[in-house]
Amino acid sequence: MHTKQRIVPRTQLDFDLQGDIPRFWFGGNPFKTRFFDAMSTMFPEGERFFINCVRDFRDQVTDPELQQEIKDFIRQEAQHGIIHDQFNARLKAQGINVDAIERFERKFFDGFMRRWIPKKHTLALTAASEHMTAIMAHSFFTKREVLESADPRMRAMYAWHAMEEVEHKAVAFDVMQKIAKVWYPRRVLAMIEVSISFPIHTFIILNYMLKQDGFGFLQRAKLWMSGLWWLYKPGGLFSSVLGHYAAYYKPGYHPWSIGQMDTYQVWLDTLEQTGNPILAGQALHAAGA
Repeated sequence: MHTKQRIVPRTQLDFDLQGDIPRFWFGGNPFKTRFFDAMSTMFPEGERFFINCVRDFRDQVTDPELQQEIKDFIRQEAQHGIIHDQFNARLKAQGINVDAIERFERKFFDGFMRRWIPKKHTLALTAASEHMTAIMAHSFFTKREVLESADPRMRAMYAWHAMEEVEHKAVAFDVMQKIAKVWYPRRVLAMIEVSISFPIHTFIILNYMLKQDGFGFLQRAKLWMSGLWWLYKPGGLFSSVLGHYAAYYKPGYHPWSIGQMDTYQVWLDTLEQTGNPILAGQALHAAGA
């Protein structure tokens, strides 16, 4: 069992999101940029959904340590929503119809998921999603080359989000196991659902954004071919964390049994010493292999 990280809600962080960040901030590459931007438009409503799904079982928690972890988890997730809202305002200024995307997200999460899906299952979906975001932290920041060409401010924003996802990665899982008593088949089913729906969800928004950027069908097809290779090629963004992903399906799995990030401490020390999340993001990136 790895040592679990302390969950620290951080507020008032300045990523200079009002600065001169280029439209295609990921090395001038529209697909890579909009892949991350699509996730950013999903996060505010998605984070609110996760908070509500954990809150459903909060009153049943008697363990003071888990109660505190839930409180800190909620504060961290709420802060993620706030910062991504700030960046999404920038996307609106670029002409991306973020309001339409967020309306779709609200209908999906509140109008459908919260209304029609059993609370145990939405909690299981939350735990599965938290596993996905935690392993994405590894895929983004374990190797320097992955985000090498990204704007340092955007890289820092995703570094902060990723490190906090690692800090609280076990909270929804512990509520699911200890409080909701979700049985193993539901846990597995929820992970399969998230594994299919999350990329499809992201890709629909990504394609919508590329259209709004003015790319025609053939241009988009070319971007998709190179983009999907970047994501799924051997040694690519996701193949490097397949083992970590698959661990979730083991009956005795717990989030702290695998996936300690050696470079997390570098990010934490730099942020605590400087109070500057951009410098912390640079230090995390530099510490990658």
